[in-house]
Amino acid sequence: MSEPIKIDIWSDIACPWCYIGKRHLEAGIEALGADAPDVEIEYHSFELSPDTPLDFEGSTVEYLAERKGMPVERVEQMLEHVTGVAANAGLDYHFEKVAHTKTLKAHELLHFAKSHGKQLELKERLLKAYFVEGGRVNRIDELIGFATDVGLDADAAREALESGRYATAVQADIAQAGAYGIQGVPFFVIDGKYGISGAQPAEVFSQALAQVSGERVA
Repeated sequence: MSEPIKIDIWSDIACPWCYIGKRHLEAGIEALGADAPDVEIEYHSFELSPDTPLDFEGSTVEYLAERKGMPVERVEQMLEHVTGVAANAGLDYHFEKVAHTKTLKAHELLHFAKSHGKQLELKERLLKAYFVEGGRVNRIDELIGFATDVGLDADAAREALESGRYATAVQADIAQAGAYGIQGVPFFVIDGKYGISGAQPAEVFSQALAQVSGERVA
């Protein structure tokens, strides 16, 4: 039995293309059907917008217009486009609900979840909370709620977040991204040697995985 193909993904919770890319990867694996290889997926922390305030009071349109200096009309067109792409991937984005915030605590929780074998489930839960439900992914009480939703222990999750035990692991991921030259996310590294940048179509992931599988057989 060959080792599963490792897929390392640098990603942020506050990244609309990261959720879309997640769905495209899943669709790419599914499209291979019986030929789909075993894969092992691990998420790595990335802070897309380090200057985001802890609690921005206002809409996504206001956030991008005020903080990033973009014209309102352009922001609205951009969000409409992203919402459409997300819908095609089966995602129901609600940018009017999004609560913009720093995501470092959420990344700490993802490292905690990884240590308990629940990272993939929590990643999905946090992305849904952020883009669909308008959840606050920086607040410890809300984060513990998301943790228990995927079967993690509330007390252990609270201790991990309040102690900051995984903060150095988050920064190590971010530093690794810098060392790799990753400037935007999602960024996928397949089998430690093939990099895929952005929320590429499902076929791109299918082809990459088929190529790696073929190389292993050859």
